[in-house]
Amino acid sequence: MHGTWKKPRSGNRITVIAALALLAGVGSTLAFTSRQPADTADPITSKMRPLPVTRADPPRVNYQQLDRRIARLMQEPNMVGLAVATVERGRLRFIRGYGETQAGSGDPVTPDTVFRWASLSKGVASALVTKLAGENRLSLDAPLSAMGTTLTLPGDTHNATVADLLSHRLGLVRNAWDDRLEAGADPKAIRAELGTLPPFCKPGTCYAYQNIAYDAASEIVERTTGQDYATAARARLFTPLGMSNASVGRAGLEAAASWAKPHHMARRPVSVNDYYYRVPAAGGVNSSVRDLTRWMLAQMGAAPKVLPQPLLEAMHRPRVDTPPHGPRAAMDRALTDAAYGLGWRSYHYAGHSLVGHRGSVDGYGSLILFDPADHSGIVMLWNSNRHVAARLQLEFFDMLYGLAPTDWLELPDKPLTR
Repeated sequence: MHGTWKKPRSGNRITVIAALALLAGVGSTLAFTSRQPADTADPITSKMRPLPVTRADPPRVNYQQLDRRIARLMQEPNMVGLAVATVERGRLRFIRGYGETQAGSGDPVTPDTVFRWASLSKGVASALVTKLAGENRLSLDAPLSAMGTTLTLPGDTHNATVADLLSHRLGLVRNAWDDRLEAGADPKAIRAELGTLPPFCKPGTCYAYQNIAYDAASEIVERTTGQDYATAARARLFTPLGMSNASVGRAGLEAAASWAKPHHMARRPVSVNDYYYRVPAAGGVNSSVRDLTRWMLAQMGAAPKVLPQPLLEAMHRPRVDTPPHGPRAAMDRALTDAAYGLGWRSYHYAGHSLVGHRGSVDGYGSLILFDPADHSGIVMLWNSNRHVAARLQLEFFDMLYGLAPTDWLELPDKPLTR
């Protein structure tokens, strides 16, 4: 569809080198291949099953236009590095790094540069716990009081379940005592004291986002598997999915051959902080955008031996409405019927059901949003506190769905056409 960009209701010229890739299966493997070897690493394989797609399908998204929009975004004074990948109908269509791993370094971001996932990590915790439930090693309906964690809750909490934990329905005030975590307090000690807070609502009846409490999921995983959380994530998810650059914890980030350093406004580099690494189920995962794409494909059903369809449905199914707690930007108003499942958000956009999550931790941002019925979506990782980048997701979906173009990025520029 053609048209000029319009503002949502309320650059330097870069050669297009987007890596258009096919998901090609040999036996039980799935390989990412690229027509632009300078822009991607060697092909990697995993145990994921390729989705049944037609190779001849032309892309629905204008990737030259998408690349121009990202290039314009990278001209913003607070953007440093960014990695983006998209999938259409199960095929990797676009994967590219932009900018630098550290401002002024000249070290380029590539599809294999490792970033922090921040709150995208919650989906990993949900998958680990839900897999254990599928193996009959625990029940999502089990009372949290029987799970042997350090978590205490205010008021009448005997009905709070594992599913309530993973869907932020614990009866706690939003982001309970995150400030104490950021001041250096031990998260287990904080969890043990959450029961002294006044109740926000009865557990299981309302939504209030958590980090410290949510990390009780890591204790459940460790107690059930006998493994530390990072080992369990690697053995049960990352390795089977071929996510070779994925890890949990700061050491995994800094050990990567290419990793993105965090930045504050005005491209000011800062040190990596450990606060949210200490609640790994809530914010401890790192990976490249290539591995984040693998994670998204698995959420679309490409790895049924690792994440079977009933497990995906259990995680993605909306369980509680997520009403806004403050003014909403145009993008958030456009994503309607917002709800939360188990570690995942869900929305409606332009008549389509979407699943995803966003993340933010000191100096990093992250995003995953996909249409599970269409097997299409976008993933993004960046290394600054400039969160306007998240708006690109709707420009992608507008192109995918053939909608009139909207300038969701709201960047000062002359009108663009497709």
